[in-house]
Amino acid sequence: MKRIAFAVFLCVSVSAAEIPKGTHLLLRMVNSVNTRTASDGDQVYFQTASPIAVDGRILVPAGSYVQGSVSLVRRSGKIAGRAELGIRIETLTLASGKVYKITPRMGSVDSGESGQKVEQKENIVKQGSDAGNDAQRIAILAGSGAGLGGLADRSWSGAGIGAGIGGAVGIATTMLTRGREVELRQGSTLDVVFDRPVSLE
Repeated sequence: MKRIAFAVFLCVSVSAAEIPKGTHLLLRMVNSVNTRTASDGDQVYFQTASPIAVDGRILVPAGSYVQGSVSLVRRSGKIAGRAELGIRIETLTLASGKVYKITPRMGSVDSGESGQKVEQKENIVKQGSDAGNDAQRIAILAGSGAGLGGLADRSWSGAGIGAGIGGAVGIATTMLTRGREVELRQGSTLDVVFDRPVSLE
């Protein structure tokens, strides 16, 4: 009788395990994905870079597999519009082979110097502004034009004309050049947050 009671208790404690609402999980990209080549529905693969532990018990070990898919692709425009990439997290596979459906939202992305950030309400990764790079490009071309104009007729008026031409070339170049694309490279990490608890058998 005692053995039966112990077995029942063990089953209840195992089935009661769940990932609590609000839990953060760090995912590491297994493959690379970017807005230049991705399409809706493309598969995205991750491994958990951190474990999930509850009450001193590890529910999801580091190195577990997570699969998702691309839900939105918007390339960067030439004149306006920043690149956007939506990723939907769908399944978690543990070492035991058990597969669970999960729908956490993206919290943040390690953007490094790329300026990428997560728009949490829309659950997409957006590319940052290129305004600084555009201004720098225009300034360089304007300065080069001023130098060449000044050398051409050895006067300030020549430098002014050259700067105007260089600036115009810089603006035209900027308008014809696409902005940076969103790119999540292999090894980069995403922080995801569970908005609802997930029961693990």
